[in-house]
Amino acid sequence: MALRTGFISIVGRPNAGKSTLLNALLGQKLAIVTHKPQTTRTRIQGVLELPLRKKAKGDPGRAMSQIVLVDTPGVHKPETQLDKRMMQEVHDALESRDAVLFLVDVTHRLPAEQATGDGEQVQEVKVRTLGQHKRALSKAEDDFALQLVKRLDCPVILVLNKIDALPKSALLPLIAHWTSLHEFAEVIPISAKKKEGLELLLDKCVALMPEGQRYFPKDQLTDQPERFLVAELIREKILMLTGEEVPYATAVQIERYEEPASMKKLRDGKLPVTKIAAAIVCEREGQKAILIGNQGSMLKKIGTSARKDIEGLLGTRVFLELFVKVQEEWRASRGFVEDLDWRRQLEQIAEKQQRDRSLAEQRNGAAEAAAEGDGDAAE
Repeated sequence: MALRTGFISIVGRPNAGKSTLLNALLGQKLAIVTHKPQTTRTRIQGVLELPLRKKAKGDPGRAMSQIVLVDTPGVHKPETQLDKRMMQEVHDALESRDAVLFLVDVTHRLPAEQATGDGEQVQEVKVRTLGQHKRALSKAEDDFALQLVKRLDCPVILVLNKIDALPKSALLPLIAHWTSLHEFAEVIPISAKKKEGLELLLDKCVALMPEGQRYFPKDQLTDQPERFLVAELIREKILMLTGEEVPYATAVQIERYEEPASMKKLRDGKLPVTKIAAAIVCEREGQKAILIGNQGSMLKKIGTSARKDIEGLLGTRVFLELFVKVQEEWRASRGFVEDLDWRRQLEQIAEKQQRDRSLAEQRNGAAEAAAEGDGDAAE
């Protein structure tokens, strides 16, 4: 069988389980995951290499393939510059793709009319409780995401996630509801958390991929630089350890990232050290106080928790220095939000390195000219 390759974008409302699915398919953690909505702010590419599975009795087999999975921010109506940037990431992910996974959280959907297990129709009740409000909001978000999907000209697989939390009798009515709204290439029920239904999902994905060449080397997991992944791990701990509006008003900027000269163990048998300094940006002094905590307790807790994960990611010891700074209403600042993009950060780093090289060359040239002048004067 020829190699099949392609890009598959994962889209859906916030908290549908997109990042959990990406990590489950890759077999390791790449995207940060929390229970809070809008955890993912940029698209994340994970490279999945699948070996040939030969045909056998009852098994049609599967072609050797490389699938580039693109996790995206949750689809929502943008209000701030940060929201607009996140939605731009979604649109960019949908521009260059061979197929799309439209992920739906089956525990959040509340259709206007949904069949019961007995085939009877029940009307949606008025929103009165917090749970009903959340389901109504999820329905609006799902509908908004579906409008994006309907405009696509590529195969779209409907992925019904979190089926482990749903009675089996409720699954068929949900499938009927969603398939009445759009013509999907496939409908696959899964549990990303428990890794149920993933092999069938991969089989369907590979079947949709065209034959071609690899986009990435076999052993490459992502196109994201390590410093971006480090910033995300720090932000994950902020999301998990702080409450109220603080997590959504924070961003993480890597100020210093010094890799060890060698990855070999030191003479004392210890791993080499990566030195990292990161700024946690918030919008108000009150948020800064929460992030620092009493006598620095919260900042220490964030740093300790993040450092463990970062060491696992980098394979080195990590010296992590965290500090907090206030940038008022940064989410409304287009320039600041764009500067958070890791691609732009890489461009800025490359530009700085080029300037540093140019200055070094100029200094060396001036020093050589001065030396020649001194030689001429001596003669």
